[in-house]
Amino acid sequence: MTISTPHELSREEAMSRIKNLFSKIKEEQKGNIQELQEEWAEYGGSFKLKAMGFQVSGTVEVLPASVEIEAKLPLALTMFQGAIKGAIENEAKKLLVK
Repeated sequence: MTISTPHELSREEAMSRIKNLFSKIKEEQKGNIQELQEEWAEYGGSFKLKAMGFQVSGTVEVLPASVEIEAKLPLALTMFQGAIKGAIENEAKKLLVK
């Protein structure tokens, strides 16, 4: 599943907001998400988590004008892909507003 969200922030600010979002998710969803692991580099990173017993992994890349998220969903969640993608897109748009 690929999500591309445009932004008008500096790459540094966009990256900072993405990292903060993962910290917020860890805190707010600790009952639903287990084993959230993140690895960050200058303008991107990777993540792995277990949600409701399902393993989800992916990458985040902060480009000068967009944030690209590539997530690998297990087969059992593919029927919810549209709803999951829509929710992530909505949150990303709110997060990356200048």
